[in-house]
Amino acid sequence: MERTPTTIVRLLSTLGAAIVVGFGTAALAWWRLGPVTRSTVWAEDGGIFLRDRVALGPVDALLHPYAGYLHLVPRLLVDLAWAQPVEDYAHVLSAGACLVVGALAAVVFVLARDVVPSWPLRVLLAVVPALVPLAPYEISGNVANLHWYMLFAAPWLFSYRARSWWGSGVVAVLTVFVVLTELQAVLFLPMLLLAWLPLRDASGARAWPRAVPVTVVALAGGAAQVVAALTDERTARPGSPAVADVVAGWLLQPFAAVWDPDVVAVVRTVLADGWAVVVVPAVLLALVVVAALVVGPWRARWTVFALVAASGGVWWAALLANGGAAQPWAHPVAALEAVGPQRYAAASGLLLLAGVVVASSVLIGWRERPRPSRGRPRDGSVASGRSRVRSGPGGAVRLVGAVAGWCVVTVVVAALVVHAAPGATRRSDGPVWAAQIPAAVAACDGDASRVVEVRTAPWTAQVPCAKLLGR
Repeated sequence: MERTPTTIVRLLSTLGAAIVVGFGTAALAWWRLGPVTRSTVWAEDGGIFLRDRVALGPVDALLHPYAGYLHLVPRLLVDLAWAQPVEDYAHVLSAGACLVVGALAAVVFVLARDVVPSWPLRVLLAVVPALVPLAPYEISGNVANLHWYMLFAAPWLFSYRARSWWGSGVVAVLTVFVVLTELQAVLFLPMLLLAWLPLRDASGARAWPRAVPVTVVALAGGAAQVVAALTDERTARPGSPAVADVVAGWLLQPFAAVWDPDVVAVVRTVLADGWAVVVVPAVLLALVVVAALVVGPWRARWTVFALVAASGGVWWAALLANGGAAQPWAHPVAALEAVGPQRYAAASGLLLLAGVVVASSVLIGWRERPRPSRGRPRDGSVASGRSRVRSGPGGAVRLVGAVAGWCVVTVVVAALVVHAAPGATRRSDGPVWAAQIPAAVAACDGDASRVVEVRTAPWTAQVPCAKLLGR
């Protein structure tokens, strides 16, 4: 494709905007963690990932399966953090996780342009991962949960219609990191069909996108994940939740937590006032989603459907795969007030919010759509090649749709802003990693062959004294 000065300026402006969005999203994610949370090592970051890095080395550990799937990006970040001074391990992992979220936000901001043409709405879509209310509680700022953010980016990478081979190559490289980090990305593989839909160039002629690289990479990476899932042993006990409990749990956790992250208060309200407090908002939101599915262009329809369906699918799959996560959600009792936010709820809510933003964008931008004219006009004049046709009811109905879309966007922004401040997380009480290093060094007693324990949340890390002593 020929690079005209206008095209170059447009590319540079898009790149600049993406960089701003990316670093802004990363900064938001970092700020929301709070000083103690971002200084504490979480779960696998100090457990299996660190143990595999020490035992297998920086190369063999990268594609070593754990719990049924591959974790490429988390293991790369553990490699990076382990190469730094040991007292900086927690901060490097937290910063690295936030920067990855920022990079994914920048990617979505760029790739979503064809589906969400309004740049303010694309900015909102891109920053949702950093602002989703439940994110800091468990999934934000650690590499063990980065796979949820990869899932957020997967449908945009799979469905993007690249206009050049270099653009296709960049998307394919990014897809490698996504599919080799998140097994559930295979749920979005049907979105690859959208990447093959023809484009229209500046003259209106049909052009085929460069979809081969991303298709090959996505299918190969998905196959690798499926093989890992079938051959690697999982320690979690599978569950068999009732459909009613799955739906009720989705309403009480992922859906309700989008507006109020205090899921205990939500259960308490349902017990006191009945299910209407969550069912009525869910029905209203469903009407907006259904309206977008009816009036939107094909790419937007499938994107909305995929994101909203994946929100429920992720929640359901988590309850199926982890028997201990199931609860009698459909028949809430006072004991449910002791059940805190589930990490699956944060991921499900993230996908739901993304779908809602796209649906709102469809209604806000609902216009008459052009289609090619067929044949010559009856009056003998020369056809223009394109004509306007109504894509739906009249202007009054489109106005109602736009108002509904803006109302949803306003509520989403308000909910995200109100709950944006740092709050309680599963790492709010530490233990702070760096504060333990002097005692760990002393426990080595100068013997580089020993291994000492450094506390993490909620486990402990086995740290070689050779690393602590700098040898």
